[in-house]
Amino acid sequence: MAAPILRIGTRGSPLALAQAAAVRRRLGEVVPELAHESAVETVVIRTTGDRIRDRTLAAIGGKGLFTKEIEAALSERAIDLAVHSLKDVPSLVPEGLAIVCHLPRADPRDAFLSRKAPSLAELPAGALVGTASLRRQAQLLHARPDLQVVPLRGNVDTRLRKLAEGPIDATLLAVAGLQRLGAESAITAILPPELMLPAPAQGTIAVEARTDDRRVLDLLALIDDAPTAACSAAERALLAALDGSCRTPIAALAQIDGDRLTLRARIIRPDGRECHDAERAGAIGEAAALGRSAAAELRAAAGAQFFDLPIPRGTPV
Repeated sequence: MAAPILRIGTRGSPLALAQAAAVRRRLGEVVPELAHESAVETVVIRTTGDRIRDRTLAAIGGKGLFTKEIEAALSERAIDLAVHSLKDVPSLVPEGLAIVCHLPRADPRDAFLSRKAPSLAELPAGALVGTASLRRQAQLLHARPDLQVVPLRGNVDTRLRKLAEGPIDATLLAVAGLQRLGAESAITAILPPELMLPAPAQGTIAVEARTDDRRVLDLLALIDDAPTAACSAAERALLAALDGSCRTPIAALAQIDGDRLTLRARIIRPDGRECHDAERAGAIGEAAALGRSAAAELRAAAGAQFFDLPIPRGTPV
């Protein structure tokens, strides 16, 4: 059998495989020879974040837990490109690699899921909400300090099962992930960004490649979505300027209207008691500069000690 033309590296969760399949389909639409089943191989790589399930991400190292092994395979030429949820990718990637392609962004908002209440506002006081995200935890407690938040790890299917079986009363998941898995029916309500600002780059499938691989770079350039790339540039520039990780609750959402880009950004303590917002608007070509400017405002408002947070503990349910 002939060797594949491309080897796509990805995690093995149902969502990660769906995202890799989306990239594969898009490439096949613009390059017919890549539409053949044997032309593209999907290589599943198990990451540290997949192996360790008994601790929160913040407690074991943060964002790179879902990308490190995949990026190592890419650097070592075991794969030709890597498909990621961009929100899981650290703002700094290894030397010789780059995020070079973005599929059109899906709905970036968060979904509220519960069998106990039709909305977050109607959850009873003291209700138990499970989430693995410090960003979601912080904004939940800012809006509803009467709730109890506990760590909840696992892929989407696992979290839905834990919600159905208990002991949690509600959870929050990305709308985009639920849509890609065909699980929209699980959504109880979609949370507005004013209440629950998304993670930087949430809803964006990104492709990472070697910067010296002209063949792959030229292929990926054919499917890169420019508006999504600009929004990602603004949000990830903010993240980089704030030195963001899973230990610092940072939220951001960039949106484009015509030739203008608007960025909303937020930093918030994990207990929800202190929150700072910033907003910027400008030309699309200034996306990264807008992100850095918003970050500077947030740093000045919060003070340096805002980011000196202890490592969150807790055993996931």
